Amino acid sequence: MKKKQYTSLEEIKLDLQVLQLQRKIQMEELKSTRHQFKEDLSPANWIGTLLKGVKKYGVLLLLKKIIK
Repeated sequence: MKKKQYTSLEEIKLDLQVLQLQRKIQMEELKSTRHQFKEDLSPANWIGTLLKGVKKYGVLLLLKKIIK
């Protein structure tokens, strides 16, 4: 990483503000990702996925019986 040469205290303060805002943005993105991950692992979501699989399997079995 290249070291930056500061010529005033204002430049340092500005860079610190930018870094603080970037940190806040990253924390919010992390919270959002965590929330999405929790939703994906919720039992209701698992049941919905399971029911979709059962429906597809049931339709395939029904089609097999109709075709025979």
